[in-house]
Amino acid sequence: MSSKCSVDPCSYGQDAAETRLEKKRGQEKEETEVPCGSSRPAGSLRKEGPGREQTLPPQTQTWKERQTFSQSSVNQESQSGGPCIMAQPVQRSKLKDLSGRQIEEPRGPGPFYFFGGTNGAKIVSNYCESRGWKRIYNKDREDFNLKWCETKSPAQYSNFREGRQLMYQIPNNKVLTTKIGLLSSLQQYERVSSRVSHGQALRRLKMEEFIPTTLRMDVREEREAFFAQQEGVSNRESRMWICKPTGMNQGRGIFLLKSKEDIAAFRLKLKHMEDCRFNRKMHYRQPQAYIVQHYIQNPLLLKGKKFDVRSYLLIACTAPYVVFFRHGYVRLTCDLYDPTSKNLSAHLTNQYMQKKNPLYSQLKEDTVWSMESFNAYVNDRFQAAKDLPRDWVLGAFAKRMQQIMSQCFLAVKSKLDCRLGFFDLIGCDFLVDEDFKVGVAAGDELQSSSPYKL
Repeated sequence: MSSKCSVDPCSYGQDAAETRLEKKRGQEKEETEVPCGSSRPAGSLRKEGPGREQTLPPQTQTWKERQTFSQSSVNQESQSGGPCIMAQPVQRSKLKDLSGRQIEEPRGPGPFYFFGGTNGAKIVSNYCESRGWKRIYNKDREDFNLKWCETKSPAQYSNFREGRQLMYQIPNNKVLTTKIGLLSSLQQYERVSSRVSHGQALRRLKMEEFIPTTLRMDVREEREAFFAQQEGVSNRESRMWICKPTGMNQGRGIFLLKSKEDIAAFRLKLKHMEDCRFNRKMHYRQPQAYIVQHYIQNPLLLKGKKFDVRSYLLIACTAPYVVFFRHGYVRLTCDLYDPTSKNLSAHLTNQYMQKKNPLYSQLKEDTVWSMESFNAYVNDRFQAAKDLPRDWVLGAFAKRMQQIMSQCFLAVKSKLDCRLGFFDLIGCDFLVDEDFKVGVAAGDELQSSSPYKL
């Protein structure tokens, strides 16, 4: 009777040749011997009587089983007296910490957390480890209690165990975190809500109360209306517009439209992108979508500098929804505000843009204020002059931010994927003009570069 063996098809009938080739290359490989007729690897061959072979279907293994199997070598002779060998290299961790030491995957019962990326790693790691959690580095492990990934991919949600694990980022949060996603959600919410009667306690804000005039350049009707409107306007009469690419953050890709020449050049750029897509020169990716927005030319200034306020919306649970507001911090430019300046760092307040300023290293500490410092400054400089209530920042301003964030959340609530264990932390940026009117920029996924953030 012939014995049945599990053999890796890649090495089937080629073991000797591959061994010689590996020796020439100086590569180290380890052989794992499996007992005949037992645990066949995915895609292995099995003899089915004389002259016939079948490919076995892949078999699913848990991460723990795969890890245990890769660490052991089993030698067992078949009934005919020969071992069945599957030549397969063992994957060894090449991860190293900042000091160059090799990182070993933790073992034991856990609890474990996985952090992918660098954005906010120190904050999350310090908290988890203070509670006795151990960090794992293998993104394919399934025995995590918390998984925090900077970027999303369908694979990271495939083995999510609802109600037993925590997963940072709701899979389709782009309806809230991207400029076009949020704008579309708010417009749709406003159309629906305008037909519904709300009580006084639930007064809905109108979009023009907290978002400047905004047009989508990927929508033909809005694009053509924008350019048609600009044709009859002189440079002297024209308003400044700010153009933002959707799906990007930290000020990347933003530019100003200050004159008719700027608008004409932008129109040509969009036409070129449309032509490329039509001619299938850009079939491999979608062309960048933009929005244009009225630029607030009369912002409130702190010590002569433009600023915005970063606050946080924490969606702690999606089944049921549990949502929190959290104060953040104030971001200021390095340069004094000049609406005619062509330097973007004078118009955009985020740290990514300010770091490009040659004076950033000297002025770094002045580009971030706490909310308490902001409140004290407004009390001192504007309370009497603008007839504001005392502590306007921590009172009326905070309430207004919560109103706006609540409306943004309600606009996307029915669209978000809801599973017990999904959560999200959204950074929301607010602008204040010289009349103390509060507006919001498009929401953004959590960015971490400031000690005041959490």
